[in-house]
Amino acid sequence: MANNEQAILKLDTGTPHTARIWNYLMGGKDNFAVDREVGDQVLEGQPALAENARLGRAFLVRVVRYLAGDAGVRQFLDIGTGLPTANNTHEVAQSVAPESRIVYVDNDPLVLAHARALLTSSAEGATDYVDADMHDAGFVVQEAARTLDFSKPVAVLFMGVLGHIEVDAAAQAVVRTVMDAMPSGSYLAVRDGTDISPEVVEAARIWNRSAALPYHLRSPERLAVFFDGLELVEPGLVTATKWRPDLDVHEIDQFGAVGRKP
Repeated sequence: MANNEQAILKLDTGTPHTARIWNYLMGGKDNFAVDREVGDQVLEGQPALAENARLGRAFLVRVVRYLAGDAGVRQFLDIGTGLPTANNTHEVAQSVAPESRIVYVDNDPLVLAHARALLTSSAEGATDYVDADMHDAGFVVQEAARTLDFSKPVAVLFMGVLGHIEVDAAAQAVVRTVMDAMPSGSYLAVRDGTDISPEVVEAARIWNRSAALPYHLRSPERLAVFFDGLELVEPGLVTATKWRPDLDVHEIDQFGAVGRKP
């Protein structure tokens, strides 16, 4: 990508950043010492967080596999994609349906610098990347329309990112703006951290003390509002590991759901 060099120049290696901390917790190598320091502090309070991060990622894989398979969706808008890891959205979708078209959205310089790793695609499909802030939902929709056909169903993914918007009304407005632009038969998939566990609340406090981009936990009831007006796919809004699981694993303090736009 032509902007890769500019993105690298913009990198702030002295301030911990959410995408890089999460990359560290997932076992990735695209992080710096400050990110690992915060990650280790969080893990001291919640040792299971790294495993939970991977289990949360597994939710995305199951959701995309369901949407590309059972639901027959061929277009995906992944907002706040983060750094590339294993089983990215385009890899999962195109393994089911090679003609799938995927647009990733993020505005982190390190993510932009690694965009080439995301900009791979099957010959039949397409993969694109939009450098944008999800707060500017109108711009996200405008840019995604260069690759996606909004006359056909689109699966919109917000995986672990809506917690970065503190005010519920503002987060709901972002989701509503994007989903209003999608046709009937489109889907919304959301996964985010919840405030059920005192240990998770404490881990979030440590995270927010150091990270450049704070993360705000919500209750399952507050997360459910994102799906107002949509038809929830079974089993509804549940802990992420219990959404159509392929393995029997423990519950985690992340909830997720998929809803269909009527």
